[in-house]
Parts: sequence; C-alpha cells; structure tokens
Amino acid sequence: MSQAPQLSVLIPFFNEAGNIHPVIEEVHAALAGIDFEIVCVNDCSGDTTGAELAEAKAKYPATVTVLTHIQRRGKSAALFTGLKSVRGAWVQLLDGDGQNDPADTARLWKDIIAPGAPARLGIIAGKRNSRNDSGFKWVQSRVANGVRRFVLQDDAKDTGCGWKLIRTSAFRDLPFFASMHRFLPALIKRAGWDVREEMVNDRPRLAGQSKYGFLGRLGAGVFDLIGMFWLIRRGGYGVAAEWNDPRAE
Repeated sequence: MSQAPQLSVLIPFFNEAGNIHPVIEEVHAALAGIDFEIVCVNDCSGDTTGAELAEAKAKYPATVTVLTHIQRRGKSAALFTGLKSVRGAWVQLLDGDGQNDPADTARLWKDIIAPGAPARLGIIAGKRNSRNDSGFKWVQSRVANGVRRFVLQDDAKDTGCGWKLIRTSAFRDLPFFASMHRFLPALIKRAGWDVREEMVNDRPRLAGQSKYGFLGRLGAGVFDLIGMFWLIRRGGYGVAAEWNDPRAE
C-alpha cells in the first residue's frame, strides 16, 4: 500500500447519476498540490451511480476508492463505511450532489491545517454563505438550527451543511447511529474536541433531486434531537494523562 495521504475526501452517493464525474473532476482540480485520496460510498443506488463510479475509479485508480453497500443503509452508515477505509489524518466530507465546493477545502487547508492546526481542533464545520433552497426550506433550516443549538450547545450555526473537515482520530471517537451525521459538531464536542465554524460556498445541486422531504426530516429530527439530548447529558469520554492526548490539556 502506498504512503497514507494527508487528506481523505469522503463522499456518500445515493442515486446521484450525472453528478459523479463533475464532482470527482472538481475535487481533483481544486485539491491539486494537496496529497489526497477520494473514498466514494455507493449506498445501494438504483440508477447508473455504480457504473459512473466504476468509470471514475478506472480513470483515477491512484486516488479513487469505491465501496458499495449491498443494502441501502443511509448517509450516516455510508460515512462510517468510508471511515473504515480512509487513510488521511483529516477527512473532508462532501455531499454527492455538487452543492459543496472543494475550493473551500483547498482554502481552509492552506489557512488552517497546513500551518499546523490547533491540537484540540476536531472539526471545521461549514456555514453556508447563501442557501440555494426555497424560502420555506430556509426558514425551516433556521428554526431547526436554532432549536438544536439551544438544546445541544454545539457551537455550530449550520449543522445541516454537508461540508465538514474532521480530524480522523476525532471522527473515530464517535458512536454510530442512524442520522448521526446531522449532529457531528455536538458529537465531536462531546468527545472533548474543539469545534470551529467557517463560511463556505453553497451551490445548486448539479443534477437530480434532493432525497430529503419536509415531513420525513421533521419527524426524524425531533426524535434524533431527543436522543442526542439524552446522550449529551450522559457525559463525555475519559482521557488518560498517559495518552499524550491534546484533550488532556
């Protein structure tokens, strides 16, 4: 196996036909000069996503890895499947619809990570500088983010943004449960790491349609928030002084 890259770009895909090639091409262009890999997880798509990922892997065999779920398990499960394979010290999460801009990764890598990120920094969470959604979705998101931030005190104003740059060791500290991707800043903070938020670009999806509806998101969000509140109140992790762990400082 080749030497581990500095950065792993982890992208979950579910029925994103037409988006795979533009997204992967853009990542390669934006991250030129950074030692990176791309780990793609196909969450049992029913369209041509699998075929397009195979083409991308054939074009970029040195940088692209493709993992395919045998059953659909959702975004959080796809992220954890990819987490088992990433080799970089940092993991960049991008959505498979092209709305996240990898140019933000290159910019913040240069500004924060490359000079030497603070040892306790666990996640840089994106905050969208604009929303390419309807007015109703914008209001819905503002209300949901406000309630979540009040309940969980997670230091993030826009946890629904898919752009997140996470220290791999911090990511691997987290428990897995369905929809946990919606609470990554809160989970990272619970594990004893610091949370930082930075403005990032938000764009219209390249092709296809959103997989999330209002009623489904609302119902899941309420129950998930209750569960997260319970989890946060159960306390954080123990850190031993002998571990030379930055969280011990």
